[in-house]
Amino acid sequence: MLITLCIVLFLDGLDVSMIGVALPSIGTELDIQTSTLQWLVSGYVLGYGGLLLLGGRTADLLGRRKVFLIALAVFGLASLAGALVSSAALLILTRFVKGLAAAFTAPTGLSIITTNFAEGPARNKALSIYTVFGAGGYSMGLLFGGLMTGLGWRWTFLLPVPVALAALISAYFLVPKDKPAEEGGHDLIGALLSTATMLLLVYTVVSAPQAGWGSARTIGSFVAVAVLGAAFVYAESKVPYPLVRLGILRKPTLVRASLAIIAVAGSYFSWQFITTLYLQDTLGWSPLKLSMALLPVGLLVVASAFVSDKLVDRFGTGPIIAVTMVVMAVGYLSYLRIDTAPSYLTVLLPAVLLVGIGWVGFPAINIQATSGIDDDEQGLAAGVLQTAMQVGAAIVLAVTTAIVTSNVPNNPTPSAMLDTYRPGLEFAAGVSIVGALVALTVFLPRLRSRQARLPEPSAHS
Repeated sequence: MLITLCIVLFLDGLDVSMIGVALPSIGTELDIQTSTLQWLVSGYVLGYGGLLLLGGRTADLLGRRKVFLIALAVFGLASLAGALVSSAALLILTRFVKGLAAAFTAPTGLSIITTNFAEGPARNKALSIYTVFGAGGYSMGLLFGGLMTGLGWRWTFLLPVPVALAALISAYFLVPKDKPAEEGGHDLIGALLSTATMLLLVYTVVSAPQAGWGSARTIGSFVAVAVLGAAFVYAESKVPYPLVRLGILRKPTLVRASLAIIAVAGSYFSWQFITTLYLQDTLGWSPLKLSMALLPVGLLVVASAFVSDKLVDRFGTGPIIAVTMVVMAVGYLSYLRIDTAPSYLTVLLPAVLLVGIGWVGFPAINIQATSGIDDDEQGLAAGVLQTAMQVGAAIVLAVTTAIVTSNVPNNPTPSAMLDTYRPGLEFAAGVSIVGALVALTVFLPRLRSRQARLPEPSAHS
């Protein structure tokens, strides 16, 4: 069962990063501009994040196995459709549908694990393996993306189809049947309001450079985002079965984990987006060369599967999250040394290794988010965490795209393009630094209080 769930989460991560490597090829063949191209990433992420809360709640209400199987089938069909279309709009639509399907498989898979493994070492090990497969799928997707794009970008859409089919058959036999909740209901109003809020927010940020940040359209859109967000909070406080029980947001472990995962995913998505465009489009790197250059990130994530649960059992989640986020921030700062002829050994590789170490803390974030949560709300907690990851990443990526597209040079020389991309890289590094500082402020006071409680050494010692 665990292997099957891990394969599906691996597939989710794989799909996101493979499309990232294929973006330049898709943009060239279909004549898509950078501001539109990022919607191939954001469309998936928003579909994913927009309905994650509904996905987790639906799994709790209708039965986890049933929801998991249906969503996985939709994911496979959408992958096949994406390989067949040639319109930018249709391609973005298939990505959005795949994101919607993943919004149901991801929290459902996580809640299947947390309800079948007892809290403690057994669950920690299972969650560590599961979340490392997700991060590993995202990282290894760089390699597969390079290989598939070399054959043609449509292969990046076709590759998940047979994997999804095999996982569907396996899940049918291996995931245990469970009973739906005896009481409860759906909150379709909450789902619509939350999805509309996030879609409008990202669209506003992406289109603001062209429309003008101070234009009536941009200001009006931000006001509409605020109104929709307020309506969502109001609806959740009034409906009998809310999409999000607002009280769960007072869980400090869940809040801390959500903030950490926004910083980790948002900075990484943005960094990889800019790196892909700069190294491939500007410096002429092949997709495979780029994939091999970033491969150490995936290797470090995979290697962490063997030690992450042991580290959590020994040190706890807080120290691991704080240390790995600091290392990741240092990696992004190191990457700012990049020039028009970057040395891989002295510039790229050190940054890539440090960023990869940052992902080692990913399992600890997931363990912290679901600790102390009742079984009947495990799906909801998983949905909240993964919504924070996907929506936070989409918003950070949208801001990054707005930054780099606001000053496109007329003469796209490597030097001019690097000057265009550098503010986006600095912004991604800034997001990571803020996340690291937040993690440190949470962890260090606890460390000091723990040390203060230690007994003083005796004179004989």
